[in-house]
Amino acid sequence: MKYRKFGKLDWKASVLGFGTMRLPVLNNDYGKIDEPESIKMIRYAIDHGVNYIDSAYPYHNEKSEIVCGKALKDGYREKIRIATKQPGWFINSAADFDKIFNEQLKRWQTDRFDFYLLHGLNKIEWPKVRDLGVFKWAEHMIADGYIGHLGFSFHDDYDLFQEIVDSYENWTFCQIQYNYMDEEFQAGTRGLKYAHKKGLAVIVMEPVRGGRLAKPPEKVAKIFAVAPVQRTPPEWALRWVLNHPEVTVALSGMSNMQQVIEDIGIAEQSGARSLMAEELALVGHARDAYLSLSPISCTACKYCSPCPNGVDIPHVFDLYNQAMMYNDAMAPRWDYAHPNFKEHRADKCTKCEECLEKCPQKLPIPELLEKAHEFLTRKE
Repeated sequence: MKYRKFGKLDWKASVLGFGTMRLPVLNNDYGKIDEPESIKMIRYAIDHGVNYIDSAYPYHNEKSEIVCGKALKDGYREKIRIATKQPGWFINSAADFDKIFNEQLKRWQTDRFDFYLLHGLNKIEWPKVRDLGVFKWAEHMIADGYIGHLGFSFHDDYDLFQEIVDSYENWTFCQIQYNYMDEEFQAGTRGLKYAHKKGLAVIVMEPVRGGRLAKPPEKVAKIFAVAPVQRTPPEWALRWVLNHPEVTVALSGMSNMQQVIEDIGIAEQSGARSLMAEELALVGHARDAYLSLSPISCTACKYCSPCPNGVDIPHVFDLYNQAMMYNDAMAPRWDYAHPNFKEHRADKCTKCEECLEKCPQKLPIPELLEKAHEFLTRKE
């Protein structure tokens, strides 16, 4: 296993981290984890050099942390650093900080967390937990030895990411979504480099985009098939992320033992700046091929925004395009149905047609919004 310095800390993390949002389940029920297999997988990873495990309060219908706690018995807790997250959307008062945290300690069967994150910060959760005094609370927990280091995970645009990084001088690390399809998505490459420059360790989630880059469509597969060095699609994705020296850890949400074995092998062969220029160009061609499969040619220029009725037109189109590109509607439909997005969905469109005059691509926006809404709310 290879290791990288964790920001300013005198400690090195394995470049592969074990993400526990996609553990194996029974009968396709996300809330019923296959505990024996999950424990076996986690311990195998630790035995082969992984020293960073990540979970969160809501994963697997609040069961993930419990299984992680069981996996770290028999001496495994001493071999690994724990990272888990506080769900801001469950926080309604300052008292909830302790309530959630104490539940998490019991689930993990531990007396401290090495790394603790404010979960999924965005324009809604960030000001809420900030104004409830989360920093004062966290500093108290750090002083008392219950938390080692504070960080945050992020899902919003770059400007907010920079604001959050700059808002608190004692961040140790952050977690962002990053892969070869998401260079400009959310924090993106700018966020990666900015956080690194500020001395933060950067943990990458979704390096294979939730598994969607593991099974590319034929148009993309043909590009990888002519590569001088043959690699599997997950290997191209994971190595692309770890090629960036600013990345500290790539979290992989592994769902079976074969994936654990394969990802450990990939991590052992990876390295910062290890991909040749022609290999990076090949990945760029694969990205372009994916994008060419988008049915709506929206460039996210945002000239149509703000919509007078609150519709987030570029994001609705992006969710629809993702479902088509990756032939996977589950995640886009989940995002579309999220309560935080309710007031920005396409069904808020009144067909005022104000957006039509502003769109450089001359897209029939109201018509496309109606089509996207029908698909993203369809029950299949």
